[in-house]
Amino acid sequence: MARICVFCASSTRVDQRWLDLATETGKELAARGHTLVSGGGKVGMMGTVAAGARAGGAYTLGIMPQVLVDWEVADMDSDEMIVTEGMSARKDLMLEQSDAFLTLPGGLGTLDELFEVWTTATLALHTKPIVVIDPDGFYTGLFGWLAGLTDDAFIRREALTMVTVAGSVPAAFDSIEAALDHP
Repeated sequence: MARICVFCASSTRVDQRWLDLATETGKELAARGHTLVSGGGKVGMMGTVAAGARAGGAYTLGIMPQVLVDWEVADMDSDEMIVTEGMSARKDLMLEQSDAFLTLPGGLGTLDELFEVWTTATLALHTKPIVVIDPDGFYTGLFGWLAGLTDDAFIRREALTMVTVAGSVPAAFDSIEAALDHP
């Protein structure tokens, strides 16, 4: 059983298909016996992943800065909620508390979290699996652009191999579990 941190959109305006993907992710996480580590929000995909995980019996840990708790977006149904002073402390604690990272579609905050764990992996500060679910080519443009940066030596080619791109929720969890079984 692993503590898997899921990064995803907290927007309340996302299309239903993304909420369905979040529900599927939470349910799959629970069915495989893992613990959810999340940004602690009750809205958007973030809240939907947590609800799906809890519906399947998973333990949920939310990590949220006080400012967002004050905005009343905290998932108070979490089994455990840790409140931090700010966003940087939140990301540090999410990295510390997690065995692996799974990224779903999202915006700037999601990308910030993905790049934080990816950058720290390239610096050998951790060796935890990082998986991105890329339904319908959501991240294709981003990864294509990043691959192009290797040609000009802005990114080392081996850095791109530190992230696994999966086409489905089950494939994403299979990748995480394989990496955790064979570090």
